[in-house]
Amino acid sequence: RHTRSLCDWSSDVCSSDLYEGYCRLWIFIKKKWKKDWEQVLYLTRPDMWTPQAMYAATRIFASNLNPKMAQRFYNLVLLDAVRADIYCNKKLNYHYYMSLKKAVYKPAAFFKGILLPLCKEECTLREAAIVASVLQRVSIPVHHSAVAIHKLAQMTEYNGAASIFIKTMLNKKYSLPSPVIASLVRHFASFIEDDRTLPVLWHQALLVFCQRYKNE
Repeated sequence: RHTRSLCDWSSDVCSSDLYEGYCRLWIFIKKKWKKDWEQVLYLTRPDMWTPQAMYAATRIFASNLNPKMAQRFYNLVLLDAVRADIYCNKKLNYHYYMSLKKAVYKPAAFFKGILLPLCKEECTLREAAIVASVLQRVSIPVHHSAVAIHKLAQMTEYNGAASIFIKTMLNKKYSLPSPVIASLVRHFASFIEDDRTLPVLWHQALLVFCQRYKNE
């Protein structure tokens, strides 16, 4: 009954009271069905949530879930909603955008649940540019970004989204560990024998890398 009423509410109500509603839901889940929280969450029909409801849910779940659980929420609920909205409207709703910003509150979960899956699923350049703009506007600890950059650099096939994300994070001028810099060198060097004319995005990422870390 609780989840059904919240489902109806989330699908047609645009109210700041949504945050309080999700707080109550999470307290209820922790007391009753903490191990089965995903099943309980899906009873609320996340596919029918309004953008405002998604933001309210992301706020409470990013603050109260552990990183592993947050990663699951980001990947299974938030990412699908964001991609569907971009596909339908060619841009991202403000509340979905704010949801992504709030999701970075748990950087490891954000990278594993949103950024890396986007690259592996061959997302569009529009999707990558929007997510990259979120990265530009938030502060992320260097060790989380270093791991993400290392994972992106290990992708053997060219990926436009990966180039966008690498360029965005390198522009933050982190003091990266030597192994990460080495993985970036290997990443760019792996394209030396490539006969293709590489896109501008790849060259932009390489240029930023050379400018920022030429003395490393």
